Amino acid sequence: MNVLFRRLVFFALMLGVLFPAFFAFHTAKAAPLAEIKNVRVHADKDKVRIVVDADGEVDYRSMTLTAPGRVVVDLLGARLSPSVTKSQEIKSRFATKVRLGQFDKSTVRVVVETEIYKNRSNYDVFSLEGGAVPYRVVMDFGNLSGGAVSSGSASSGGSNIDFGHGTRSTDEEDSSADAADTSSSDAENAVLPPRSKSEGSALPGVSGKRIVIDPGHGGSDTGAIGPTGVTEKSIALRISRRLKVLLEEQGAEVILTRTADTEVSPKKANATDVEELQARCDIANQNNADIFLSIHLDAFSGPEAHGTTGYYYESGSADSKRLADAVKRNVLRRIGTLDRGTKPCTFYVCRHTNMPATLLETAFLSNPREEQMMNSDDGVEKAAQGIAAGIAEYFD
Repeated sequence: MNVLFRRLVFFALMLGVLFPAFFAFHTAKAAPLAEIKNVRVHADKDKVRIVVDADGEVDYRSMTLTAPGRVVVDLLGARLSPSVTKSQEIKSRFATKVRLGQFDKSTVRVVVETEIYKNRSNYDVFSLEGGAVPYRVVMDFGNLSGGAVSSGSASSGGSNIDFGHGTRSTDEEDSSADAADTSSSDAENAVLPPRSKSEGSALPGVSGKRIVIDPGHGGSDTGAIGPTGVTEKSIALRISRRLKVLLEEQGAEVILTRTADTEVSPKKANATDVEELQARCDIANQNNADIFLSIHLDAFSGPEAHGTTGYYYESGSADSKRLADAVKRNVLRRIGTLDRGTKPCTFYVCRHTNMPATLLETAFLSNPREEQMMNSDDGVEKAAQGIAAGIAEYFD
């Protein structure tokens, strides 16, 4: 009887130890939610732009509803800050109101009341990252193609916001927003006339391929900043420079969108986000690159987030996903980070390039251990080797 009693006590004690530990383990693994910090609205005669600011990575999905007409965007893995204005009227023929709410415990729902939802060419949803706001989801409604929009009466003005790298006056903001709709700058076109495909495009292997590497951010846009002040723009450039050497050793023709700490757009710090991103796409498109790879480092509001993520345009080719998979997989083998998956995205540079494209979030700069690793020569070397190996796997 004493033996049985001791065994029961031991079993109870083990349950008391193991179950809390098990629960704590799974609690620690739960992904942190990004906070939706702000929603900004700008309306002019051509369109309405709505920008939702988040302090960390969010995925999203969109759908349309009728009676009344609405475009609904669900921000996944997000929570709504209590300080965000939940409803805003919009004085425009393109959209009349935007509303935000916590749809469930990890989803923020954005509802835009609009009657132009029936024609997909009259609205657009895409994401931007970097700068003063880590992540943004942008919704445009109106005259996006330069043609007529099938909608009601004349428009009136709206509230002015800053979409770029600092505060601008109303006139400057309006002219910048208009300029962002152009496909590329005249200066960039003059420097990079269209080129034919590389001679090795149809052959297996890296040799002869024309590869455009895009070091994320640069100049006035630092990107993420680590706990000790390490900047995303500097690490992305270090990886890209080393990657260029490795690929050229294999016979590739490699073009960097930037080779120094500067913006890519000829407008430099005065460029809007879209102008800066389009300038990077122009380099790949006008050079008829075989692939495009944008190198970044991730960040979150807390230090616990970590790992590596590959992205590809959700409506792009299967080759983009295959490229993203190969690059991410080979980086993981060398730097030993958590696999956060290969995810569809609508990042501008993946969406507006004409060839297979991927954006790599190499590691989390906001994580102290990963910041230390990526700020070391060994970390940069291993990341570059992993990307090079992934590119080689893609072309084999």
